[in-house]
Amino acid sequence: MVHVEDKSLLLPDGRTLAYADNGNTSSPSVVLFLHGAFAVGDASRLPRVLVESNVHLVTPSLPGWGKTSPVHAPSSYAVSFATDITTLIAHLHPQTDQVKLYICGHSFGTIPAQILYGLSHDIFPLGRQIAALVLLAPFSPPHCHGEYAKSLTWPSYFMIGPPAHYTPFNITLRIVKLFTVNHVSSQTAAEALFRESRKGSTSDEEQEKFSRWLEEQGIDEVQFCKEVGRNTVGSVARSWRGFLDIPAIYHSGWGGFHPEHVMNKCPVVVVSSKDDVAAPEAMAMWISENYYSTTLKRISGSHISSFFYLNEILGEVLAPHSNLSGS
Repeated sequence: MVHVEDKSLLLPDGRTLAYADNGNTSSPSVVLFLHGAFAVGDASRLPRVLVESNVHLVTPSLPGWGKTSPVHAPSSYAVSFATDITTLIAHLHPQTDQVKLYICGHSFGTIPAQILYGLSHDIFPLGRQIAALVLLAPFSPPHCHGEYAKSLTWPSYFMIGPPAHYTPFNITLRIVKLFTVNHVSSQTAAEALFRESRKGSTSDEEQEKFSRWLEEQGIDEVQFCKEVGRNTVGSVARSWRGFLDIPAIYHSGWGGFHPEHVMNKCPVVVVSSKDDVAAPEAMAMWISENYYSTTLKRISGSHISSFFYLNEILGEVLAPHSNLSGS
């Protein structure tokens, strides 16, 4: 089985949601994984702990990425995405009241993850059943974190900082697209871009962890790069709306999100990588200091290093007697 955007669902507003899933599809314990930029719903690599815990892994492609239709308006992203996920979970688990939902997001995917976590239960009833929130390389809410832009590197500053937010006609992202499109137009180019991005940013410790992870998965680095390249190309093959909507979604207000107003008091695990140049540690620190019941984990490595620790991270979250404690 492919387990990469191999299923689709017609949504109430006429849009299409592409997704993949894996594991025990009848299990009420559901891990909802929300990917980052230039990625799609990929459930092909099932972490060992999810098999051992008898869990259902669900990985939708986010709006505007891959085969999923974009939202009609970024300003309504929160409500629209909540409806998408409610429809998806109800389709997979008709007895939704029995679902125990674990939401895990990486990079840009931590934004919709936090949106679902913070929405009113009138808008997202499944919010009552969120058992844990896991944020890998997270971005903090700019409307709550007043100094969010101070810690951004220059590339991130132009992607989601004030220039992207205030420049009219989305000019900043359109310029970035012009410089990016040739690098993601073919799998060969995308693979080369990924390998280049790894040069100089991978420590010996991360490389060792990566090598062990590859061995556990039964693949080599060449195959891994091919899979990353395939998903990168597929993420923008139909539309660039997901990419172009990034700053508008980031600055959309997240459906009125504020840490003090969150109704669910589930554990929140925040994972930050020491050498991450995309998602700054300062944002992870802010989240850990301002959200209820948080555990901050600082790991070695770059922006994607949390994937190589995912088995341990999810293992702690899913443990029957998890000792995760709040701050």
